Amino acid sequence: MVLAFASCSPRATIPDTSGTTATAETTSPATQVPSAESTGYQVPVIYYTLDNGLKVVLSPDETAPIATVAVYYNIGFRNEPKDRTGFAHLFEHMMFQGSENLGKMEFIQLVQKNGGILNGSTRYDFTNYFEIVPAHKLETVLWAEADRMKGLKITEDNLTNQQGVVKNEVKVNVLNQPYGGFPWLDMPQYANKNWYNAHNFYGDLEDLDAASLEDVKSFFDTFYAPNNAVVVVVGDFEPAQAREWVQQYFGGIPSSTVPETPNLAEPRQEKEQRFTKDDKLANRPALAFAYHMPERNSPEYYAMGLLDQILLQGNDSRLHQALVQDRGYTGSVSGGINADLGNMFNYNGPMLWMGSLVHDKDVAADSIVSVLDKEIQRLQEQGVDQEMLDLALVKMRSSLYDQVGQMYGFGKADLLASFALFDNNPAKINELEEEFKKVTPELMERTIREYLRPTNRTVLIVNPQAQI
Repeated sequence: MVLAFASCSPRATIPDTSGTTATAETTSPATQVPSAESTGYQVPVIYYTLDNGLKVVLSPDETAPIATVAVYYNIGFRNEPKDRTGFAHLFEHMMFQGSENLGKMEFIQLVQKNGGILNGSTRYDFTNYFEIVPAHKLETVLWAEADRMKGLKITEDNLTNQQGVVKNEVKVNVLNQPYGGFPWLDMPQYANKNWYNAHNFYGDLEDLDAASLEDVKSFFDTFYAPNNAVVVVVGDFEPAQAREWVQQYFGGIPSSTVPETPNLAEPRQEKEQRFTKDDKLANRPALAFAYHMPERNSPEYYAMGLLDQILLQGNDSRLHQALVQDRGYTGSVSGGINADLGNMFNYNGPMLWMGSLVHDKDVAADSIVSVLDKEIQRLQEQGVDQEMLDLALVKMRSSLYDQVGQMYGFGKADLLASFALFDNNPAKINELEEEFKKVTPELMERTIREYLRPTNRTVLIVNPQAQI
């Protein structure tokens, strides 16, 4: 998911942000929150939908004279076509190969020459593109994003080139480095049973080679349409002006017929799974564990978010104390919900709570799993009292605020886009704290019994093969 930036001379006619704008056409009424009764920190949210189905979220913030534009398409790893593994990621690269008015890689040059930064990534349930620019260049970026949504330059040369780029990325990031793909790429393939959740998201090299020009055109026409996307604008701008620009540049793009989301359900796991993977480049063993998560937005889902804080997040967490401080098995243990590919909010399907560590050779894998069991059992037997729950809430609030403030507004845009795509409710960003506050000690205990049972666990052991 790393995008290599390149530059070339722009040749398109680009709108000047000081010029006049067209009058916006009719759209659905905007929903603006928070209400006057809201208390605490609130993210401004203006939400509406264009006639072509494009969801739009505006969140003004005058803290700094910058604007962040994020365009999220409701297509990710999970629902890419079978026999075309890695196709969603391949297409992320194709989106930088030129459009109607911007030549190959000129989108990147346009943003960078205007003092901005940009990137794109592919995740479980979306592919996203974002730009962070000086506020007075907001119109320029909206025009550019609409230009490639309207018509991507799909050619055999561009496809062949990006197939090579992605295959090289797989080799560099996974195949030719120690612990490549561990555990973020490996674990879902071992823990899950449904192909959509369990295939090689990065892409098998054979499947990447097999992608045809017709495949690419069909994929673009189907999934890169306004009715399968959300545009989020965060930063220093006038909402009425931004709304006019969004209508002007995106309003005329036709919608598409989007197929139904495939069945993503996973069966209840009834027996622990253990796997070993030989790694010819690793010189120390590693271990990852994963538990299937409760359904997103359920009470148990929020309870698992707090259990993650208690067990795994921070130096005060139970597993850090037990594995690092007390026993010295490892220098660190990391993980979480949707670990390495996002956060506990920006996905929409089955998910794993996962942890991993690289450890000393004289430490047996069973010793690590035994510590994990002991810490979970201790929580279950002693219970989660209100004091422990309150501390977890403080840590969760801090984590949430870190996410909202991340990277000049991008963290906020990420949550707004995810809640618009998956819940049709970007204002949910302002409801998260209250949802976590509803969690009781009794709910925590029920969640531990059901979701942190050993029979809901998958363990992956890396067997090092490199000679020191």
